Formats: sequence, C-alpha cells, structure tokens
Amino acid sequence: MTELPAHLEELRRRARGWAGDLRAAALEVDRDPEAVRDLFDLPAVGYLANRLRSADSGDTLERVVVVEELARGDAGLMLASPGPSMAGVLVDVLGSPEQQDWFRSRLAARPAWTCFALTEPERGSAIGEMTTALSPQQDGSFRLDGVKRYVGNASRASVAAVFARRAGADRLGVTAVLVDTADPGWTAEPLPTLGLRGARVGAVSLDGVRVPAGRVLGAHLPPTRRGMWGIVQVFNRLRPSVAAIALGIAGAAHDYVAERRRELRGAERAAFEEIGRRIEAARLLTRRAAAAVDARPSDGYLASAAKARACELAEDATLVALGCFGPAARVEHPLLDKYARDARGVEFMEGTGFVQRLNLFQGLHTGRVGRAAQC
Repeated sequence: MTELPAHLEELRRRARGWAGDLRAAALEVDRDPEAVRDLFDLPAVGYLANRLRSADSGDTLERVVVVEELARGDAGLMLASPGPSMAGVLVDVLGSPEQQDWFRSRLAARPAWTCFALTEPERGSAIGEMTTALSPQQDGSFRLDGVKRYVGNASRASVAAVFARRAGADRLGVTAVLVDTADPGWTAEPLPTLGLRGARVGAVSLDGVRVPAGRVLGAHLPPTRRGMWGIVQVFNRLRPSVAAIALGIAGAAHDYVAERRRELRGAERAAFEEIGRRIEAARLLTRRAAAAVDARPSDGYLASAAKARACELAEDATLVALGCFGPAARVEHPLLDKYARDARGVEFMEGTGFVQRLNLFQGLHTGRVGRAAQC
C-alpha cells in the first residue's frame, strides 16, 4: 500500500493542518492536563469528540491516517481529547443497537470523555487472572466490584467500559459492561506519569457499582463472541492506531531536527536519514496492518508487528533527535523532551513489544501470516 484513496489523502491533509494547533498547546497541556477543557474549539479536538461511530467499513485505515498526523502535532493532547475512543470501538463491536444509541447519546449532547478499563494491578490485562467481579442481583441487575489501573481519562470519563468476570465463571464468563461514572461506587483518581500526561492515566475503584442488565455488552451474542472475542476484536482494530501514535511521535521528533539542525554531518546525518527511512517503512507496515483488520477483524498479527515496530522506532527517533542537540537537550528543548517521554509511554499501550512479538510468533507458527510480514 503506497498510495491512499483520494478521500483519505484529503483527510490526511486536513489532519496535518489541524496538527499545528495541537503542537502549539502541547506543553501547556503537559503541564496542566485540564487545560484541554479550554481547547474544545480546535478542529482536531472537535473531530475526535464528534466521531461517534468507530467500527465502520474501512475505519481502521482511516483512523490510522488521521491519528498519525494528529500525534505528529501532539500525542498527549490528542489522547486527552474527549470522544468515544477505545470504548466506542468496543460498543460498536459488542453493543446492541439500543446500547449503541445510549452510548452515543451520552456523547452527542456535549464533549464528553469515555474510558476503557481492562488492566488490573499486579495482573495486567491477563484475562485468566482477572478478579473484577460482576455479581447478579435479585432485581436482575448486577453488582460490580474490583480495581483497575492505567486507565486513560478515567477521572474525566462520564461513561466507562469495564471488563469483569461473572461470579463463578471461567474465561468465557469475562464480559464488558457500560458504567455511568456518576453512579455510586465509582471512584477514579489520576496517577502521576512522565509521558502522555494529558491522557490523565488513572486508577479506578469499583465498590458495589450497580449495572442494569441492559448495560451488559454482548448479551445478545453467543457466549463465545463476548469477552475474549470482544477484546481481541477491539485490540486488533486499535493496535494499528497505537502504531500510528508512535509513528506520529517519531515524525514529530524527526521534523524538529530537520527544522532546527539543517547542517547535520557525518554520523548525525546518517542516523537522521536512517530514522527517516524507518518511518516510511513503519508507515507502510501500519497501513497494511490496518487494511488487513478492515478486511478481516480477527486478523491482528500484522497489527502486532506494526505496533512493536513503530514503538521501538519512536523511542529511537526521539533519542537520536535529542542527541543532535547535545547533553543539555532535554532542558533546552522541552518539546523534544516531551516527545521522548511520550514515546516511552506508548510502549505500554495495548500490550508491550514483548506481548506483540508473542502474538506475531503465533501467527507465524500457525501459518496465518507469511514470514514476509515481519520484514
């Protein structure tokens, strides 16, 4: 995939124009994540807040194209923006028409944040070890108890998608529910982070949150197409987007050097040019992965390859860029320092590189993906 369809190329150009606004506000939001509330009029923020459908045909490739450009402006501010985000993809995959309508109505009236709560302290996202419990009640509702960690925008969200295990159930009993965060029992607090500060990554406590039966996602689907199936479908759709975030950060660092160090020589020039070649190669892999998921949502092996490759690239690109400005670069170039901190944060989104390589190995071992895909 070397060229985009005309409509995506036009959207890419528009997103690149929006990215300048994000870059201008990047350091302000890094210092004060709540400053995003004064930026709702920015075109990029409006686009993210109002894009209420998340799993249309061709959506993964479109999202990758837009996300790379916006992250090239600022990944932290992009992730801090209100909108359906990961929860929206989950609702489109697992939600009934009534649940989708309820979810979108909550976001349509005004800019609102959502969050996606899967990871647990000391257990990560391991489904087999999940302890958050969903217990049936006599009135047909459910009680939700547990703790979640590293949840983006948790302290801002008005709607949360939370994964839990039905009381006494095995892996097939893992399901997702929609929670109104204004309900009693929901508590969320931001955690201190070095990178991606705008996203307000937080900790969530669930103490007897009442979940109406109508907010259990996937109840209209067979059990085998709910919990783990839903997680896989969502992650397959979103991992190319995480790769695109990393690509955007790498591109931003590369641009920063190009704009401020026009006379690179020797080893610096070679390293700079090598990063440029790697960015282009990772972009092609990421778009190919997105197209594969759009064609077949269960095909996420290339998505894992793209995520691992792009995250490694983002860290390398930001470190090379810092090296071009000497030992005081982090102090004298705060925006570049921010890019480096954000690059490290992306590594931990949707599974680390180690997890992605395990997933890709399974695809290679079973013959579901060709060996050329890892090149």
